[in-house]
Amino acid sequence: MRIINKGVLDIFMHKHADTRSPINKWVAIVENNSFTNHNELKSVFPSADYVGNSRYVFNIKGNKYRFIVLVIFINGIIEVKFCGTHAEYDKIKDIQNI
Repeated sequence: MRIINKGVLDIFMHKHADTRSPINKWVAIVENNSFTNHNELKSVFPSADYVGNSRYVFNIKGNKYRFIVLVIFINGIIEVKFCGTHAEYDKIKDIQNI
């Protein structure tokens, strides 16, 4: 898969230094896989939650942080739409359109 906006992750890691290792691990796993459907993604990331409108939520660093990503299986693209703390995630009102 290709992450089309990795700069968002770099900015987030700079702000939250404790995320560097888990994010780099997540990126490596994503980039070394070619998910073609929901089941393939869930086989690698069983805790990822599908929240609608092609968006998935990933827990990072023991659920302290969360990512919302747009997954376009047919094109092999992942776009990070949100990176934040669990508390920041809880404030999102319309997750399907973030």
